[in-house]
Amino acid sequence: MCRLSLDQGEELRSNESGKFDVYVRPFPGPGGKWQISTDGGLQPVWARSGREIFYRNGNKMMAVPVDVDPVFSAGKPSVLFEGEFSAPDYIASQYDVARDGQSFVMIRQDETWPTQIHVVQNWFEELKAKVPTNPR
Repeated sequence: MCRLSLDQGEELRSNESGKFDVYVRPFPGPGGKWQISTDGGLQPVWARSGREIFYRNGNKMMAVPVDVDPVFSAGKPSVLFEGEFSAPDYIASQYDVARDGQSFVMIRQDETWPTQIHVVQNWFEELKAKVPTNPR
């Protein structure tokens, strides 16, 4: 069985080609590395199934099918969806993937952030005053 590292260290991404790309290396090593992204990529995350790697490329969420048994091989990256989400960070992933690999939690980029917040103190007391309960 092939054990591979894909964590937020230098093994994951490199800018040796002039842009950041996603790579996979054997864990715990030694060994070579396989380039996963073909046109740049950041914030890689393994699918829980171990059969797919997700990463971001600008506004695109990408997926690459992988096989790890008996040796590592990666398929062609494909675009899952595009959207204006929180800008990619060079270190940490700013999204998460559901266990089934079908849903993502991301922060949508929004230029209309609220300009004020309403804080309600003693919320339960106010609720009781406005909606009294009448035990019978």
